[in-house]
Amino acid sequence: MRFASIGAEGEIVPWETHVDPKSKNIEDWMVEVTNSMLVAIRQHFLLSIENYTEVKRTEWMQNWPGQIVLNASQVHWTRETEKALNSEGNEGIKKYYAQLVQQLDDMVYLIRGKLSKMARTSVGALAVIDVHARDVMNKMANETGVTRVRDFDWVSQMRFYWTGDRDDGDVRVEMVSSNRAYGYEYLGNSFRLVITPLTDKCYLTLMGALQVSERASFEEDGTHTEGYKLIHSTSTRRR
Repeated sequence: MRFASIGAEGEIVPWETHVDPKSKNIEDWMVEVTNSMLVAIRQHFLLSIENYTEVKRTEWMQNWPGQIVLNASQVHWTRETEKALNSEGNEGIKKYYAQLVQQLDDMVYLIRGKLSKMARTSVGALAVIDVHARDVMNKMANETGVTRVRDFDWVSQMRFYWTGDRDDGDVRVEMVSSNRAYGYEYLGNSFRLVITPLTDKCYLTLMGALQVSERASFEEDGTHTEGYKLIHSTSTRRR
C-alpha cells in the first residue's frame, strides 16, 4: 500500500515511509503520520533543488508539487541573486533582472499552451512569485543601487537557503536578523494572491516577531490570510 499527502485540489505527494496503525495508540501513529509527511516534503524539496539545474525551467515547474515549485524556486532565486552581486555587484543584478524578465516571458508562453489543471495552478502561482522577484530586482538594480549581499534592500527580502548536505541539510528562511527552519508541512497546491509592498512589510514584521518570541498573528482577511499561510509554511518552532 502506498501512502501519500493528498491536497484538496487532488494533488498527490507520495511518501517514502509506511505507517501501520495496528496495535498502536492514536497519538503514536499520528506522530508517525506527521513525521512521514515532513520527510516526504523535505525529500521532494531536495530532489527538486537538484533537478532545477538539470532541465529547462518551464519543464521543471511542471514536474514537482506546487508547494515545492514555489519555494524551491526561491532557493535558486536567492542563490542566483547573491552570485550576481558577488561577481559583478550592481551590474550583475542588472543582468540578472534581464534573465528574470525572460523567465516570465517563457512562463507566459507556457501558460498559453496546453497544461494539466494541476500544472496550470502551480505555474500561475509561481508567476505571482516571479513577478515579485522581478520587481525586487528592478528596484535593487535601478532605484536603490544595491551592490553587496549585506545591503539592507537585499537582506530585508525573504531569502531561502539550503544549508548542509543531502542527509542532514535543511531549508532555512532568512529575513534581516530572522533565521527560521522551513516547516515542511504539506499545504496543497493553490493559487497565490498578488504580493504588494504592504505584504512585504507584513512578512518582515512577522519574521521578526517569530525570531524574538515565536508568536505572531494576522487578521483573518484577504492578503493577511495569504501572508499568514506563507509565513506558516516557511517557519516553525524548530530552530
